[in-house]
Amino acid sequence: MSTQNKKSVIYFIADLHLTQNRPDITDTFLSFLKYDAPQAEKLYILGDLFESWIGDDDGSPFVINIAKALFALKQTGTEIFYIHGNRDFLLGKKYAKKSGMVLLAEVELIDLYGQSTVIMHGDTLCTRDIAYQKFRTKSRSWWWQTLVKSLPLFYRRKIAADYRKRSAEATALKSQDIMDVTGSEVVKCLEKYQSQLLIHGHTHRPFVHNLTANGNDAQRIVLGDWYEQGAWLKVTAESIELLNSTFIQKD
Repeated sequence: MSTQNKKSVIYFIADLHLTQNRPDITDTFLSFLKYDAPQAEKLYILGDLFESWIGDDDGSPFVINIAKALFALKQTGTEIFYIHGNRDFLLGKKYAKKSGMVLLAEVELIDLYGQSTVIMHGDTLCTRDIAYQKFRTKSRSWWWQTLVKSLPLFYRRKIAADYRKRSAEATALKSQDIMDVTGSEVVKCLEKYQSQLLIHGHTHRPFVHNLTANGNDAQRIVLGDWYEQGAWLKVTAESIELLNSTFIQKD
């Protein structure tokens, strides 16, 4: 499908948490890339595409197949943009190039059919989760990332598995309020970028929230995760819709 034939539509997705242990999610995502995403001018992936990312030197068939599917989408004329999440922040330029993705900063201001729009993963908005924010600060430092990337691949896989286990245990003990965004941080973000629309993922609570920022009506759109169904945001010049699809079932 050429760029000229594409509909005037932009898609946003986040929080797929792709892993070999969930082939249902992977199959649904691959179907989305093949049948739905080619309709779009642009696809924005707002973090946590993978459950974990241990480095661009991971040459497993699983991550290679995902890269090939993304690159095939790019070849249809759809531009693909990527913002790091809290699970795959080590994803680098090498894998992005293989996938045909353009890496963006952790917060970007884009023009969405004339609407100035802030896009991000969303984890920085959850300021009440103090323990996570401390880890985030450390893990985004150059020295921490350099140290981790220098470790053998097999050891990084072990570290990632241990972290996922500890993270799940810690999440089970945290209140829903702590893991959600802080309202004042949302307003602060919108006012910093002089925008009335924010799109993010991370919290796994798809919804369109109305609020006030910059002295005017504003909206915060939360993308859905892919644990139980495919989920994406469809934006055209006339409408904004949170969509979903059932998982691909195999015999």
